[in-house]
Amino acid sequence: MAAAMAVSRSLRKLLIRLMAPTPQGLSLSLCPMSSIAQDEASTAAPREAPDHNYESLRVTAAQKHVLHVQLNRPEKRNAMNRAFWREMVECFNKIARDPDCRAVVISGAGKMFSAGIDLMDMASEILQPHGDDVARISWYLRNLISRYQETFNVIEKCPKPVIAAVHGACIGAGVDLITACDVRYCAQDACFQVKEVDIGLAADVGTLQRLPKVIGNQSLVNELAFTSRKMMADEALSSGLVSRVFPDKVGMLDAAFTLAAEISTKSPVAVQSTKINLVYSRNHSVAEGLNYAATWNMSMLQTQDIVKCVQAAVEKQELKDVTFSKL
Repeated sequence: MAAAMAVSRSLRKLLIRLMAPTPQGLSLSLCPMSSIAQDEASTAAPREAPDHNYESLRVTAAQKHVLHVQLNRPEKRNAMNRAFWREMVECFNKIARDPDCRAVVISGAGKMFSAGIDLMDMASEILQPHGDDVARISWYLRNLISRYQETFNVIEKCPKPVIAAVHGACIGAGVDLITACDVRYCAQDACFQVKEVDIGLAADVGTLQRLPKVIGNQSLVNELAFTSRKMMADEALSSGLVSRVFPDKVGMLDAAFTLAAEISTKSPVAVQSTKINLVYSRNHSVAEGLNYAATWNMSMLQTQDIVKCVQAAVEKQELKDVTFSKL
């Protein structure tokens, strides 16, 4: 209680100073993302992230507070094998608990983002399920599908914002993956394909549930899912699947890291609380979302980060120069 009252008093004093008129007027806008990117460009080359050793993924510390997760089977077009479905869960559970990480960029190594599921590696698990009868085979398959779903659910559950950077083809399960991300960028050569009907099944690890909410056009979702036709970069932009398109992979990744760097300068309490509330509100009514936000913020409003942010605004200090405690 005493700590909360101290925060309140400090904030009140800062707000009084903030609202006081000044000859030039006080601007709350901070530095543009490009200046932050220039600052980060001088940092050391990406290094392997500790405790992230995988067969199908490569995780590097791209910048301060920013991790880069790469689908790392370029010789197999980043097809998703058994190791991938297991390692993604392990990777993002670790990221969720990592107090140094504030934003994540996920991309594909090589010439494309992902060719989707690795049918050669996964065939026996899917097409030759274990069980003595229909009930047991069905139980096995349901558990298997649920485990695969968790591979992308962990991206959504991770409180750190995740930016998908897509170049080349993004097929089948690749679409499942990116629809679980918070922001999507792509290169001009990107194409997206809900491919599952072409291999005789319905998508079952996220696309049919998330894509309608991502692009808000059920007719277009139905068309893509029923025909497995390709959606090119310009259509992906106009439909809302991606928010920006770049001429090539290099420019796209630069922009994705710039965005991640910008996010990482903000209060981790504010950013992670925002993601959690956005995800909750997407699946609930406005009234339920407001009630959840009120319950959430009754504790989060007691953070010292608010005082630090207001203090920075009063002193015209950039947020990237403010030290926020680990979360």
